[in-house]
Amino acid sequence: MDRVMKLASERAVVVFTLSSCCMCHTVTRLMADLGVNELVHELDSDPRGKDMERALHMMLGGRGPAVPAVFIGGKLVGGTNRVMSLHLASELVPMLKSAGALWL
Repeated sequence: MDRVMKLASERAVVVFTLSSCCMCHTVTRLMADLGVNELVHELDSDPRGKDMERALHMMLGGRGPAVPAVFIGGKLVGGTNRVMSLHLASELVPMLKSAGALWL
């Protein structure tokens, strides 16, 4: 979990993904469309990826998939459902702005 938190604090937006996950692609595409330069960390490319995936699963409450896991401003926001809900409620962009991920 320490490694996850260290990586999550490296940039305003960090997304933990798996290369084969279509929902991960959806979230990273949304961030790109919004103009966010997020750090994408693919767990299946990291030798400690399985340990980090287990840690993320616990952080997300042990329910549902561990990825995508989105951190904004160093804080865990959640997965696809949470990010899309925030976006549809027009709450995601202000959150990104306050974290310094968007300039406009």
